[in-house]
Amino acid sequence: MKRVFKILKIVGLLIGVLALALAILLFVTFSGGLPIVDGQRLDGVEVVKDGIVSAFIVDIDLHSVALIDAGNDRQAKAILRALARRGLGAEAVKAILLTHGDGDHANGVRAFPQAAVMALESDIALAEGREVKALFKHLASPRPNGIKVTRPLHEGETLDEGGLLVRVFAVPGHTRGSAAFLARGVLFMGDSAEATKDGKLAAGHWLFTENPAQDRASLRQLAQRLAPSAAEVKAIACAHSGVLTRGLAPLTEFAAGEK
Repeated sequence: MKRVFKILKIVGLLIGVLALALAILLFVTFSGGLPIVDGQRLDGVEVVKDGIVSAFIVDIDLHSVALIDAGNDRQAKAILRALARRGLGAEAVKAILLTHGDGDHANGVRAFPQAAVMALESDIALAEGREVKALFKHLASPRPNGIKVTRPLHEGETLDEGGLLVRVFAVPGHTRGSAAFLARGVLFMGDSAEATKDGKLAAGHWLFTENPAQDRASLRQLAQRLAPSAAEVKAIACAHSGVLTRGLAPLTEFAAGEK
């Protein structure tokens, strides 16, 4: 019996050490990020903080909006509160554009059953739970989650949602189907990039990125694609950090530093 207790004590100690190491790693990973400002308003865009992730309400008109990502909360309480402050309900959300299929960006979709749900084709199975992210494929099994992507998106297309124009860019790396969206002068990056406390743009956190090298290459290519229309970009919004308001410059500077 003493031997069993000794083994259990050792196992418990190892688990504690691993938990502490993971906590330290997560702190170091996220501590340099620009803080998310809940309720921050840009021109026709509102930041909604849902724990450690952001969703973005993008105005279509006075009575309807689109969402860039839907947060981690399955009930989307933070988003619904933000809408309620405007006198709007869930039915006001006409479209949800997912930057990628991870649950902390897609879970809230189910709170908006009337909305069209869109994602790059490569990430649809991930968003719907029919596929496990490559990083965790040996730790979990696919489990359909009730989310249904109703429209596949493709690189280079421009959506017109009731007069709201959204440009779509493929930025694979964080996931195979990661996307960036440009709407109302804001470049929404999802987890493909992070805003730092010193006002710069960094690549997505390597710890959660399937292919860090591809992610960095995608950011360089995105900078090249947007260079001719740089004036259209007024701000860059990342999902796990705050909003940079220096136009396209942070992405351009990142790309230049990669050469």
